[in-house]
Amino acid sequence: MVSRQLRRRDSGAAPELEQSGLHPLLARLYRARGMQSAEDVDLSLKRLLPPCQLRGADAAARLLADALAANQRLLVVGDFDADGATSTALALLALRALGAASVDFLVPNRFEYGYGLTPEIVALAAERSPDLIITVDNGISSLEGVRAARDLGIATLVTDHHLAGAELPAADVIVNPNQPGCEFPSKAIAGVGVMFYVLLALRAELRTRDWFRQRGMTEPNLGEYLDLVALGTVADVVPLDANNRILVAAGLARIRARRARPGILALLEAGKRNPASVVASDLGFAVGPRLNAAGRLQDMAIGIECLLCDDVPRAAAMAAQLEALNAERRNIERGMQDEALVVLASLDLHHHDSADLPPAVTLFEPGWHQGVVGIVASRIKDRLHRPVIAFAESEPGSDELKGSARSIQGIHIRDVLDAVATRHPGLLSRFGGHAMAAGLSLPRAHYTDFAEAFVAEVGRHARDLDLQAIIETDGELPGSDMHLELAELLRYAGPWGQHFPEPCFDGRFRIVQQRLVGERHLKLVLQPDAGDVVDAIAFNIDTERWPDPGVEWVEAVYRLDVNEFRGRRGLQLVVEQLEALS
Repeated sequence: MVSRQLRRRDSGAAPELEQSGLHPLLARLYRARGMQSAEDVDLSLKRLLPPCQLRGADAAARLLADALAANQRLLVVGDFDADGATSTALALLALRALGAASVDFLVPNRFEYGYGLTPEIVALAAERSPDLIITVDNGISSLEGVRAARDLGIATLVTDHHLAGAELPAADVIVNPNQPGCEFPSKAIAGVGVMFYVLLALRAELRTRDWFRQRGMTEPNLGEYLDLVALGTVADVVPLDANNRILVAAGLARIRARRARPGILALLEAGKRNPASVVASDLGFAVGPRLNAAGRLQDMAIGIECLLCDDVPRAAAMAAQLEALNAERRNIERGMQDEALVVLASLDLHHHDSADLPPAVTLFEPGWHQGVVGIVASRIKDRLHRPVIAFAESEPGSDELKGSARSIQGIHIRDVLDAVATRHPGLLSRFGGHAMAAGLSLPRAHYTDFAEAFVAEVGRHARDLDLQAIIETDGELPGSDMHLELAELLRYAGPWGQHFPEPCFDGRFRIVQQRLVGERHLKLVLQPDAGDVVDAIAFNIDTERWPDPGVEWVEAVYRLDVNEFRGRRGLQLVVEQLEALS
Protein backbone atom coordinates (compact mmCIF):
# COMPACT_ATOMS: atom_id res chain seq x y z
CA MET A 1 0.00 0.00 0.00
CA VAL A 2 1.19 3.51 -0.86
CA SER A 3 2.11 5.53 2.24
CA ARG A 4 0.12 8.71 2.70
CA GLN A 5 1.56 12.10 3.46
CA LEU A 6 -0.26 14.18 6.08
CA ARG A 7 -1.42 17.67 5.21
CA ARG A 8 -3.31 19.84 7.63
CA ARG A 9 -6.20 21.93 6.35
CA ASP A 10 -5.80 25.68 6.56
CA SER A 11 -8.86 27.17 8.23
CA GLY A 12 -8.02 30.86 7.78
CA ALA A 13 -10.16 33.51 9.45
CA ALA A 14 -13.94 34.06 9.29
CA PRO A 15 -14.97 36.59 11.95
CA GLU A 16 -18.70 36.19 11.19
CA LEU A 17 -18.57 32.45 11.86
CA GLU A 18 -16.53 32.88 15.00
CA GLN A 19 -19.04 35.40 16.39
CA SER A 20 -22.11 33.31 15.53
CA GLY A 21 -22.09 31.28 18.73
CA LEU A 22 -20.75 28.08 17.17
CA HIS A 23 -18.41 25.85 19.16
CA PRO A 24 -14.90 27.20 18.40
CA LEU A 25 -13.74 23.86 16.96
CA LEU A 26 -16.80 23.67 14.71
CA ALA A 27 -16.22 27.22 13.49
CA ARG A 28 -12.63 26.27 12.61
CA LEU A 29 -13.77 23.10 10.81
CA TYR A 30 -16.39 25.00 8.79
CA ARG A 31 -13.87 27.69 7.85
CA ALA A 32 -11.49 25.04 6.56
CA ARG A 33 -14.32 23.82 4.29
CA GLY A 34 -14.94 27.21 2.73
CA MET A 35 -17.68 28.60 4.96
CA GLN A 36 -17.49 32.29 5.84
CA SER A 37 -20.76 33.29 7.50
CA ALA A 38 -23.69 32.03 9.55
CA GLU A 39 -25.74 32.04 6.31
CA ASP A 40 -23.39 29.38 4.92
CA VAL A 41 -24.29 27.15 7.88
CA ASP A 42 -28.05 27.59 7.26
CA LEU A 43 -29.37 24.41 5.60
CA SER A 44 -33.05 25.40 5.47
CA LEU A 45 -34.96 24.57 2.29
CA LYS A 46 -35.67 28.25 1.62
CA ARG A 47 -32.02 28.54 0.52
CA LEU A 48 -32.39 25.96 -2.28
CA LEU A 49 -31.49 27.20 -5.73
CA PRO A 50 -34.69 27.96 -7.71
CA PRO A 51 -35.77 25.55 -10.51
CA CYS A 52 -35.93 28.43 -13.01
CA GLN A 53 -32.10 28.47 -13.04
CA LEU A 54 -31.96 24.90 -14.34
CA ARG A 55 -31.98 24.94 -18.14
CA GLY A 56 -34.89 22.94 -19.57
CA ALA A 57 -36.78 22.56 -16.26
CA ASP A 58 -39.60 24.91 -17.32
CA ALA A 59 -39.86 23.29 -20.76
CA ALA A 60 -39.92 19.85 -19.10
CA ALA A 61 -42.70 21.06 -16.79
CA ARG A 62 -44.81 22.17 -19.77
CA LEU A 63 -44.16 18.87 -21.59
CA LEU A 64 -45.17 16.85 -18.53
CA ALA A 65 -48.19 19.04 -17.71
CA ASP A 66 -49.47 18.59 -21.28
CA ALA A 67 -48.90 14.84 -20.96
CA LEU A 68 -50.85 14.70 -17.68
CA ALA A 69 -53.71 16.74 -19.17
CA ALA A 70 -53.90 14.36 -22.16
CA ASN A 71 -53.76 11.23 -19.94
CA GLN A 72 -50.68 10.09 -21.79
CA ARG A 73 -48.78 6.92 -20.88
CA LEU A 74 -45.47 7.82 -19.23
CA LEU A 75 -42.55 5.43 -18.94
CA VAL A 76 -39.55 6.19 -16.71
CA VAL A 77 -36.28 4.59 -17.86
CA GLY A 78 -33.75 4.54 -15.04
CA ASP A 79 -30.19 3.51 -14.34
CA PHE A 80 -29.14 0.42 -12.38
CA ASP A 81 -27.41 2.12 -9.44
CA ALA A 82 -28.73 3.77 -6.25
CA ASP A 83 -29.02 7.20 -7.90
CA GLY A 84 -30.98 5.65 -10.77
CA ALA A 85 -33.18 3.63 -8.40
CA THR A 86 -34.04 6.61 -6.18
CA SER A 87 -34.62 8.80 -9.28
CA THR A 88 -37.00 6.20 -10.70
CA ALA A 89 -38.91 5.76 -7.43
CA LEU A 90 -39.11 9.54 -6.97
CA ALA A 91 -40.46 10.05 -10.50
CA LEU A 92 -43.16 7.38 -10.12
CA LEU A 93 -44.34 8.40 -6.65
CA ALA A 94 -44.40 12.14 -7.34
CA LEU A 95 -45.91 11.94 -10.84
CA ARG A 96 -48.72 9.76 -9.48
CA ALA A 97 -49.27 12.23 -6.62
CA LEU A 98 -49.38 15.07 -9.17
CA GLY A 99 -52.14 13.32 -11.09
CA ALA A 100 -50.47 11.16 -13.77
CA ALA A 101 -53.01 8.54 -14.86
CA SER A 102 -50.47 6.05 -16.24
CA VAL A 103 -46.81 5.97 -15.24
CA ASP A 104 -44.56 2.91 -15.11
CA PHE A 105 -40.83 2.20 -15.08
CA LEU A 106 -38.26 0.17 -16.95
CA VAL A 107 -34.68 -0.35 -15.81
CA PRO A 108 -32.24 -2.03 -18.18
CA ASN A 109 -30.66 -5.23 -16.97
CA ARG A 110 -27.00 -4.20 -17.14
CA PHE A 111 -25.92 -7.65 -18.32
CA GLU A 112 -28.30 -7.77 -21.29
CA TYR A 113 -28.71 -4.17 -22.40
CA GLY A 114 -25.88 -2.13 -20.92
CA TYR A 115 -26.20 1.46 -19.80
CA GLY A 116 -28.64 4.14 -20.90
CA LEU A 117 -31.49 4.50 -23.36
CA THR A 118 -30.22 2.18 -26.10
CA PRO A 119 -32.25 1.30 -29.22
CA GLU A 120 -32.74 -2.16 -27.66
CA ILE A 121 -34.27 -0.59 -24.54
CA VAL A 122 -36.50 1.60 -26.69
CA ALA A 123 -37.73 -1.52 -28.52
CA LEU A 124 -38.50 -3.11 -25.13
CA ALA A 125 -40.19 0.08 -23.96
CA ALA A 126 -42.30 0.28 -27.12
CA GLU A 127 -44.03 -2.97 -26.12
CA ARG A 128 -45.75 -0.90 -23.39
CA SER A 129 -46.90 1.75 -25.92
CA PRO A 130 -45.70 4.83 -24.04
CA ASP A 131 -46.42 8.32 -25.32
CA LEU A 132 -43.45 9.80 -23.44
CA ILE A 133 -40.20 8.24 -22.20
CA ILE A 134 -38.56 10.02 -19.26
CA THR A 135 -34.94 9.10 -18.62
CA VAL A 136 -33.57 9.57 -15.11
CA ASP A 137 -29.84 9.54 -14.30
CA ASN A 138 -29.06 8.66 -17.93
CA GLY A 139 -29.78 9.67 -21.50
CA ILE A 140 -27.36 12.52 -22.21
CA SER A 141 -25.24 10.19 -24.37
CA SER A 142 -28.15 8.16 -25.79
CA LEU A 143 -28.12 9.59 -29.33
CA GLU A 144 -29.24 6.39 -31.04
CA GLY A 145 -31.85 5.50 -28.42
CA VAL A 146 -33.54 8.90 -28.57
CA ARG A 147 -33.48 8.68 -32.39
CA ALA A 148 -35.08 5.22 -32.22
CA ALA A 149 -37.84 6.54 -29.92
CA ARG A 150 -38.48 9.47 -32.27
CA ASP A 151 -38.75 7.09 -35.24
CA LEU A 152 -41.44 5.18 -33.31
CA GLY A 153 -43.33 8.39 -32.53
CA ILE A 154 -42.42 8.34 -28.82
CA ALA A 155 -41.52 11.69 -27.24
CA THR A 156 -38.48 11.83 -24.92
CA LEU A 157 -37.58 13.89 -21.86
CA VAL A 158 -33.94 13.39 -20.84
CA THR A 159 -33.08 14.16 -17.21
CA ASP A 160 -29.45 13.46 -16.39
CA HIS A 161 -26.40 14.89 -14.65
CA HIS A 162 -23.57 13.10 -16.46
CA LEU A 163 -21.22 15.09 -18.66
CA ALA A 164 -22.46 15.74 -22.18
CA GLY A 165 -20.51 14.65 -25.25
CA ALA A 166 -19.86 16.72 -28.36
CA GLU A 167 -23.37 15.96 -29.65
CA LEU A 168 -26.62 16.04 -27.65
CA PRO A 169 -29.51 13.64 -28.26
CA ALA A 170 -32.44 15.04 -30.24
CA ALA A 171 -34.82 14.73 -27.29
CA ASP A 172 -37.96 16.88 -26.96
CA VAL A 173 -36.46 18.37 -23.79
CA ILE A 174 -33.12 17.91 -21.98
CA VAL A 175 -32.62 18.83 -18.33
CA ASN A 176 -29.00 18.47 -17.27
CA PRO A 177 -26.93 21.05 -15.36
CA ASN A 178 -23.85 19.85 -17.28
CA GLN A 179 -25.24 20.50 -20.76
CA PRO A 180 -23.83 23.46 -22.70
CA GLY A 181 -25.58 26.73 -21.90
CA CYS A 182 -26.92 25.71 -18.49
CA GLU A 183 -26.04 28.28 -15.82
CA PHE A 184 -27.34 26.25 -12.86
CA PRO A 185 -24.71 26.83 -10.13
CA SER A 186 -24.86 23.30 -8.66
CA LYS A 187 -23.12 21.27 -11.36
CA ALA A 188 -22.66 18.53 -8.73
CA ILE A 189 -26.36 17.72 -8.33
CA ALA A 190 -27.14 14.00 -8.62
CA GLY A 191 -29.62 12.47 -11.06
CA VAL A 192 -32.24 12.23 -8.32
CA GLY A 193 -31.73 15.93 -7.58
CA VAL A 194 -32.29 16.82 -11.24
CA MET A 195 -35.57 14.87 -11.22
CA PHE A 196 -36.62 16.56 -7.98
CA TYR A 197 -36.10 19.96 -9.64
CA VAL A 198 -38.14 18.90 -12.67
CA LEU A 199 -40.96 17.90 -10.31
CA LEU A 200 -40.76 21.25 -8.48
CA ALA A 201 -41.09 23.01 -11.85
CA LEU A 202 -43.97 20.72 -12.86
CA ARG A 203 -45.89 21.43 -9.66
CA ALA A 204 -45.47 25.18 -10.25
CA GLU A 205 -46.69 24.79 -13.85
CA LEU A 206 -49.73 22.76 -12.75
CA ARG A 207 -50.47 25.43 -10.14
CA THR A 208 -50.60 28.13 -12.84
CA ARG A 209 -52.99 25.93 -14.85
CA ASP A 210 -55.30 25.61 -11.80
CA TRP A 211 -54.83 21.85 -12.16
CA PHE A 212 -55.26 20.90 -8.51
CA ARG A 213 -58.42 22.96 -7.82
CA GLN A 214 -60.12 21.84 -11.02
CA ARG A 215 -59.61 18.20 -10.09
CA GLY A 216 -60.33 18.58 -6.41
CA MET A 217 -56.80 17.37 -5.60
CA THR A 218 -54.65 18.27 -2.64
CA GLU A 219 -51.40 19.76 -3.89
CA PRO A 220 -48.66 17.29 -2.89
CA ASN A 221 -45.80 18.27 -0.59
CA LEU A 222 -42.73 17.27 -2.61
CA GLY A 223 -40.65 17.58 0.56
CA GLU A 224 -42.08 14.17 1.48
CA TYR A 225 -39.71 12.62 -1.10
CA LEU A 226 -36.50 14.21 0.15
CA ASP A 227 -35.47 10.96 1.88
CA LEU A 228 -35.10 9.48 -1.62
CA VAL A 229 -33.20 12.57 -2.82
CA ALA A 230 -30.81 12.36 0.15
CA LEU A 231 -30.15 8.66 -0.38
CA GLY A 232 -29.46 8.98 -4.12
CA THR A 233 -27.25 12.04 -3.63
CA VAL A 234 -25.07 10.46 -0.94
CA ALA A 235 -24.90 7.02 -2.59
CA ASP A 236 -23.76 8.56 -5.91
CA VAL A 237 -20.81 10.21 -4.08
CA VAL A 238 -21.36 13.57 -5.77
CA PRO A 239 -19.71 16.61 -4.15
CA LEU A 240 -21.78 17.94 -1.26
CA ASP A 241 -21.89 21.58 -2.33
CA ALA A 242 -24.23 23.95 -0.50
CA ASN A 243 -27.32 22.96 -2.52
CA ASN A 244 -26.71 19.23 -2.17
CA ARG A 245 -26.09 19.63 1.57
CA ILE A 246 -29.50 21.34 1.91
CA LEU A 247 -31.21 18.47 0.08
CA VAL A 248 -29.38 15.81 2.10
CA ALA A 249 -29.97 17.54 5.46
CA ALA A 250 -33.71 17.77 4.78
CA GLY A 251 -33.87 14.10 3.77
CA LEU A 252 -31.94 13.01 6.86
CA ALA A 253 -34.35 14.99 9.07
CA ARG A 254 -37.28 13.06 7.58
CA ILE A 255 -35.55 9.73 8.16
CA ARG A 256 -34.69 10.58 11.79
CA ALA A 257 -38.34 11.47 12.37
CA ARG A 258 -39.28 8.05 10.87
CA ARG A 259 -41.22 9.83 8.11
CA ALA A 260 -39.21 8.08 5.41
CA ARG A 261 -40.17 5.43 2.87
CA PRO A 262 -40.66 2.02 4.56
CA GLY A 263 -38.03 0.58 2.19
CA ILE A 264 -35.36 3.05 3.34
CA LEU A 265 -36.14 2.36 7.01
CA ALA A 266 -36.01 -1.39 6.34
CA LEU A 267 -32.65 -1.10 4.56
CA LEU A 268 -31.24 0.94 7.46
CA GLU A 269 -32.37 -1.72 9.89
CA ALA A 270 -30.87 -4.44 7.67
CA GLY A 271 -27.59 -2.52 7.93
CA LYS A 272 -27.97 -2.34 11.74
CA ARG A 273 -28.35 1.45 11.70
CA ASN A 274 -30.75 3.31 13.96
CA PRO A 275 -32.98 5.58 11.84
CA ALA A 276 -33.31 8.04 14.75
CA SER A 277 -29.59 8.82 14.69
CA VAL A 278 -28.87 8.38 10.97
CA VAL A 279 -26.21 10.51 9.26
CA ALA A 280 -25.07 10.76 5.64
CA SER A 281 -22.39 8.08 6.01
CA ASP A 282 -25.08 5.57 7.04
CA LEU A 283 -26.81 6.16 3.71
CA GLY A 284 -23.48 5.81 1.90
CA PHE A 285 -22.16 2.72 3.68
CA ALA A 286 -25.29 0.86 4.81
CA VAL A 287 -28.23 1.67 2.51
CA GLY A 288 -26.51 2.48 -0.81
CA PRO A 289 -24.53 -0.79 -1.11
CA ARG A 290 -27.59 -2.91 -0.29
CA LEU A 291 -29.62 -1.10 -2.93
CA ASN A 292 -26.78 -1.25 -5.45
CA ALA A 293 -26.37 -5.00 -4.91
CA ALA A 294 -29.58 -5.59 -6.88
CA GLY A 295 -28.28 -3.75 -9.93
CA ARG A 296 -24.83 -5.31 -9.62
CA LEU A 297 -25.93 -8.93 -9.42
CA GLN A 298 -29.51 -9.23 -10.68
CA ASP A 299 -32.04 -6.58 -11.60
CA MET A 300 -32.42 -3.14 -10.00
CA ALA A 301 -36.21 -3.57 -10.23
CA ILE A 302 -36.03 -5.32 -6.82
CA GLY A 303 -34.42 -2.25 -5.28
CA ILE A 304 -36.90 0.13 -6.92
CA GLU A 305 -39.85 -1.95 -5.74
CA CYS A 306 -38.41 -1.83 -2.23
CA LEU A 307 -38.30 1.98 -2.39
CA LEU A 308 -41.82 2.19 -3.85
CA CYS A 309 -43.33 -0.18 -1.30
CA ASP A 310 -45.80 1.29 1.23
CA ASP A 311 -46.33 -1.94 3.16
CA VAL A 312 -43.88 -2.27 6.10
CA PRO A 313 -43.69 -6.12 6.28
CA ARG A 314 -43.30 -6.38 2.49
CA ALA A 315 -40.58 -3.70 2.53
CA ALA A 316 -38.76 -5.66 5.27
CA ALA A 317 -38.96 -8.83 3.15
CA MET A 318 -37.51 -7.03 0.12
CA ALA A 319 -34.79 -5.47 2.28
CA ALA A 320 -33.89 -8.99 3.46
CA GLN A 321 -33.63 -10.07 -0.18
CA LEU A 322 -31.32 -7.11 -0.90
CA GLU A 323 -29.29 -7.95 2.21
CA ALA A 324 -28.72 -11.47 0.86
CA LEU A 325 -27.65 -10.08 -2.52
CA ASN A 326 -25.26 -7.69 -0.79
CA ALA A 327 -23.67 -10.55 1.16
CA GLU A 328 -23.21 -12.41 -2.13
CA ARG A 329 -21.73 -9.26 -3.69
CA ARG A 330 -19.25 -8.96 -0.81
CA ASN A 331 -18.11 -12.57 -1.28
CA ILE A 332 -17.62 -12.08 -5.02
CA GLU A 333 -15.79 -8.81 -4.43
CA ARG A 334 -13.50 -10.36 -1.81
CA GLY A 335 -12.45 -13.11 -4.23
CA MET A 336 -11.91 -10.65 -7.08
CA GLN A 337 -9.93 -8.30 -4.87
CA ASP A 338 -7.67 -11.16 -3.76
CA GLU A 339 -7.11 -12.04 -7.43
CA ALA A 340 -6.41 -8.38 -8.24
CA LEU A 341 -3.79 -8.26 -5.48
CA VAL A 342 -2.15 -11.38 -6.91
CA VAL A 343 -2.04 -9.64 -10.31
CA LEU A 344 -0.54 -6.55 -8.67
CA ALA A 345 2.06 -8.68 -6.91
CA SER A 346 3.04 -10.25 -10.24
CA LEU A 347 3.43 -6.74 -11.66
CA ASP A 348 5.46 -5.85 -8.56
CA LEU A 349 3.43 -2.67 -8.06
CA HIS A 350 2.07 -2.68 -4.55
CA HIS A 351 5.44 -2.72 -2.76
CA HIS A 352 6.75 0.36 -4.57
CA ASP A 353 6.89 3.95 -3.39
CA SER A 354 4.59 6.40 -5.16
CA ALA A 355 7.43 7.73 -7.31
CA ASP A 356 8.11 4.27 -8.80
CA LEU A 357 4.51 3.42 -9.70
CA PRO A 358 3.12 3.87 -13.22
CA PRO A 359 0.62 6.74 -13.44
CA ALA A 360 -2.36 4.38 -13.90
CA VAL A 361 -3.29 0.70 -13.71
CA THR A 362 -5.64 -1.54 -15.72
CA LEU A 363 -6.69 -4.99 -14.51
CA PHE A 364 -8.57 -7.83 -16.19
CA GLU A 365 -9.21 -11.44 -15.26
CA PRO A 366 -11.53 -13.83 -17.12
CA GLY A 367 -14.32 -14.81 -14.79
CA TRP A 368 -14.55 -11.50 -12.99
CA HIS A 369 -18.12 -10.31 -12.41
CA GLN A 370 -18.93 -7.16 -14.37
CA GLY A 371 -21.28 -5.95 -11.64
CA VAL A 372 -18.44 -5.78 -9.10
CA VAL A 373 -15.47 -4.49 -11.11
CA GLY A 374 -16.24 -0.89 -10.08
CA ILE A 375 -15.81 -1.72 -6.40
CA VAL A 376 -12.57 -3.62 -7.10
CA ALA A 377 -11.25 -0.65 -9.10
CA SER A 378 -12.12 1.64 -6.19
CA ARG A 379 -10.35 -0.57 -3.61
CA ILE A 380 -7.18 -0.86 -5.71
CA LYS A 381 -7.26 2.88 -6.45
CA ASP A 382 -7.29 3.52 -2.70
CA ARG A 383 -4.29 1.22 -2.23
CA LEU A 384 -2.17 2.68 -5.03
CA HIS A 385 -3.47 6.26 -5.26
CA ARG A 386 -3.62 5.90 -9.03
CA PRO A 387 -6.51 5.86 -11.53
CA VAL A 388 -7.58 2.22 -11.97
CA ILE A 389 -9.80 0.48 -14.51
CA ALA A 390 -10.97 -3.06 -13.79
CA PHE A 391 -12.45 -5.06 -16.69
CA ALA A 392 -14.73 -8.06 -16.97
CA GLU A 393 -16.13 -9.98 -19.93
CA SER A 394 -19.56 -8.66 -20.87
CA GLU A 395 -20.56 -12.34 -20.67
CA PRO A 396 -18.47 -15.50 -20.26
CA GLY A 397 -16.20 -16.02 -23.27
CA SER A 398 -17.36 -12.78 -24.88
CA ASP A 399 -15.17 -10.77 -27.25
CA GLU A 400 -16.34 -7.58 -25.53
CA LEU A 401 -14.94 -6.25 -22.25
CA LYS A 402 -16.70 -3.86 -19.92
CA GLY A 403 -14.59 -1.70 -17.66
CA SER A 404 -15.24 0.43 -14.62
CA ALA A 405 -12.83 3.30 -13.94
CA ARG A 406 -12.11 5.10 -10.66
CA SER A 407 -9.86 8.14 -10.42
CA ILE A 408 -8.07 10.37 -7.93
CA GLN A 409 -8.35 14.08 -7.29
CA GLY A 410 -6.85 16.11 -10.14
CA ILE A 411 -7.32 13.53 -12.94
CA HIS A 412 -10.67 13.82 -14.73
CA ILE A 413 -11.24 10.24 -15.83
CA ARG A 414 -13.92 10.95 -18.44
CA ASP A 415 -11.68 13.56 -20.06
CA VAL A 416 -8.84 11.01 -20.10
CA LEU A 417 -11.06 8.45 -21.87
CA ASP A 418 -12.23 11.11 -24.31
CA ALA A 419 -8.60 11.96 -25.12
CA VAL A 420 -7.77 8.26 -25.63
CA ALA A 421 -10.76 7.89 -27.97
CA THR A 422 -9.66 11.00 -29.92
CA ARG A 423 -6.03 9.91 -30.26
CA HIS A 424 -6.94 6.28 -31.05
CA PRO A 425 -10.19 6.18 -33.05
CA GLY A 426 -11.95 2.82 -32.87
CA LEU A 427 -10.10 1.63 -29.76
CA LEU A 428 -13.11 2.18 -27.49
CA SER A 429 -16.65 1.09 -28.32
CA ARG A 430 -18.28 3.51 -25.87
CA PHE A 431 -17.62 5.37 -22.64
CA GLY A 432 -19.21 7.89 -20.29
CA GLY A 433 -19.09 9.17 -16.75
CA HIS A 434 -17.79 11.81 -14.36
CA ALA A 435 -14.52 13.25 -13.14
CA MET A 436 -13.98 10.47 -10.59
CA ALA A 437 -15.77 7.48 -12.12
CA ALA A 438 -16.57 6.22 -15.61
CA GLY A 439 -17.71 3.17 -17.53
CA LEU A 440 -16.44 1.91 -20.88
CA SER A 441 -16.50 -1.03 -23.25
CA LEU A 442 -14.05 -2.23 -25.88
CA PRO A 443 -13.26 -5.31 -27.97
CA ARG A 444 -11.18 -7.83 -26.06
CA ALA A 445 -8.55 -7.72 -28.82
CA HIS A 446 -8.00 -4.00 -28.04
CA TYR A 447 -7.28 -4.47 -24.33
CA THR A 448 -3.46 -4.35 -24.45
CA ASP A 449 -3.39 -1.37 -26.81
CA PHE A 450 -5.96 0.42 -24.69
CA ALA A 451 -4.04 -0.26 -21.46
CA GLU A 452 -0.90 1.31 -22.96
CA ALA A 453 -2.82 4.30 -24.36
CA PHE A 454 -4.64 4.83 -21.06
CA VAL A 455 -1.47 4.80 -18.95
CA ALA A 456 0.21 7.20 -21.40
CA GLU A 457 -2.76 9.58 -21.39
CA VAL A 458 -2.99 9.63 -17.59
CA GLY A 459 0.75 10.35 -17.58
CA ARG A 460 0.12 13.40 -19.77
CA HIS A 461 -2.69 14.63 -17.52
CA ALA A 462 -0.64 13.98 -14.37
CA ARG A 463 2.47 15.76 -15.59
CA ASP A 464 2.03 18.68 -13.20
CA LEU A 465 0.25 16.71 -10.49
CA ASP A 466 1.85 15.34 -7.35
CA LEU A 467 0.83 11.67 -7.32
CA GLN A 468 1.91 11.29 -3.71
CA ALA A 469 -1.12 10.13 -1.72
CA ILE A 470 -2.23 12.90 0.63
CA ILE A 471 -4.44 12.51 3.67
CA GLU A 472 -5.83 15.81 4.90
CA THR A 473 -6.48 16.34 8.59
CA ASP A 474 -7.86 19.06 10.79
CA GLY A 475 -4.75 19.03 12.95
CA GLU A 476 -4.27 17.86 16.50
CA LEU A 477 -7.05 17.53 19.05
CA PRO A 478 -6.24 18.02 22.73
CA GLY A 479 -6.90 14.99 24.92
CA SER A 480 -9.41 17.11 26.86
CA ASP A 481 -11.55 17.36 23.69
CA MET A 482 -11.81 13.59 23.27
CA HIS A 483 -15.24 13.15 24.81
CA LEU A 484 -18.67 11.91 23.80
CA GLU A 485 -20.33 15.35 23.73
CA LEU A 486 -17.90 16.66 21.09
CA ALA A 487 -18.27 13.45 19.06
CA GLU A 488 -22.07 13.95 19.12
CA LEU A 489 -21.71 17.59 18.07
CA LEU A 490 -19.48 16.73 15.11
CA ARG A 491 -21.66 13.78 14.07
CA TYR A 492 -24.68 15.99 13.47
CA ALA A 493 -22.80 19.07 12.23
CA GLY A 494 -22.75 17.72 8.68
CA PRO A 495 -23.96 16.36 6.40
CA TRP A 496 -20.37 15.39 5.68
CA GLY A 497 -19.32 13.75 2.44
CA GLN A 498 -17.55 14.22 -0.86
CA HIS A 499 -15.81 17.66 -1.01
CA PHE A 500 -17.15 18.43 2.48
CA PRO A 501 -15.14 15.86 4.39
CA GLU A 502 -15.94 14.59 7.85
CA PRO A 503 -13.50 16.06 10.39
CA CYS A 504 -10.43 13.96 11.09
CA PHE A 505 -7.46 14.67 13.30
CA ASP A 506 -3.92 13.45 13.75
CA GLY A 507 -2.00 12.77 16.92
CA ARG A 508 0.51 10.68 18.84
CA PHE A 509 -0.79 7.87 21.04
CA ARG A 510 0.54 5.12 23.28
CA ILE A 511 -1.00 1.70 22.58
CA VAL A 512 -2.47 0.31 25.80
CA GLN A 513 -4.19 -2.69 24.14
CA GLN A 514 -4.48 -4.09 20.60
CA ARG A 515 -6.28 -7.15 19.29
CA LEU A 516 -7.80 -8.40 16.04
CA VAL A 517 -11.61 -8.55 15.84
CA GLY A 518 -13.49 -10.07 12.94
CA GLU A 519 -11.12 -10.94 10.14
CA ARG A 520 -9.37 -7.63 9.51
CA HIS A 521 -10.29 -5.05 12.16
CA LEU A 522 -7.92 -3.86 14.89
CA LYS A 523 -9.50 -3.00 18.25
CA LEU A 524 -7.34 -0.62 20.28
CA VAL A 525 -7.16 1.19 23.57
CA LEU A 526 -5.07 4.34 23.05
CA GLN A 527 -3.73 7.03 25.36
CA PRO A 528 -2.91 10.50 24.01
CA ASP A 529 0.13 12.39 25.22
CA ALA A 530 -2.09 14.25 27.68
CA GLY A 531 -5.48 12.77 28.45
CA ASP A 532 -7.42 9.67 29.43
CA VAL A 533 -7.39 6.37 27.56
CA VAL A 534 -9.89 6.02 24.74
CA ASP A 535 -11.31 3.12 22.71
CA ALA A 536 -10.43 3.00 19.02
CA ILE A 537 -10.88 0.77 15.99
CA ALA A 538 -9.07 0.54 12.66
CA PHE A 539 -11.05 -1.22 9.92
CA ASN A 540 -9.58 -3.43 7.19
CA ILE A 541 -6.00 -3.21 8.41
CA ASP A 542 -3.01 -4.99 6.89
CA THR A 543 -2.93 -8.21 8.94
CA GLU A 544 0.73 -8.71 8.01
CA ARG A 545 1.57 -5.56 10.01
CA TRP A 546 -1.06 -5.52 12.77
CA PRO A 547 -1.46 -6.40 15.56
CA ASP A 548 2.17 -5.83 16.53
CA PRO A 549 2.98 -6.24 20.24
CA GLY A 550 6.39 -4.66 19.61
CA VAL A 551 4.86 -1.26 18.83
CA GLU A 552 4.21 1.03 21.78
CA TRP A 553 3.72 4.47 20.17
CA VAL A 554 1.81 5.32 16.98
CA GLU A 555 0.90 8.30 14.84
CA ALA A 556 -2.82 8.01 14.10
CA VAL A 557 -5.22 9.83 11.80
CA TYR A 558 -8.69 9.40 13.26
CA ARG A 559 -12.29 10.56 13.47
CA LEU A 560 -14.34 10.99 16.64
CA ASP A 561 -17.26 8.57 16.54
CA VAL A 562 -20.15 7.49 18.72
CA ASN A 563 -20.20 3.75 19.40
CA GLU A 564 -23.58 2.28 20.32
CA PHE A 565 -23.37 -1.13 21.96
CA ARG A 566 -26.11 -2.86 23.95
CA GLY A 567 -27.95 0.40 24.48
CA ARG A 568 -24.89 2.29 25.69
CA ARG A 569 -23.25 5.15 23.83
CA GLY A 570 -19.56 5.87 24.16
CA LEU A 571 -16.72 7.66 22.44
CA GLN A 572 -14.68 5.69 19.92
CA LEU A 573 -11.92 6.83 17.61
CA VAL A 574 -12.17 5.46 14.07
CA VAL A 575 -8.57 5.21 12.88
CA GLU A 576 -8.03 6.03 9.20
CA GLN A 577 -4.24 5.60 9.21
CA LEU A 578 -1.87 4.04 11.73
CA GLU A 579 1.90 4.38 11.60
CA ALA A 580 4.30 2.91 14.16
CA LEU A 581 6.70 5.36 15.78
CA SER A 582 10.19 4.17 16.61
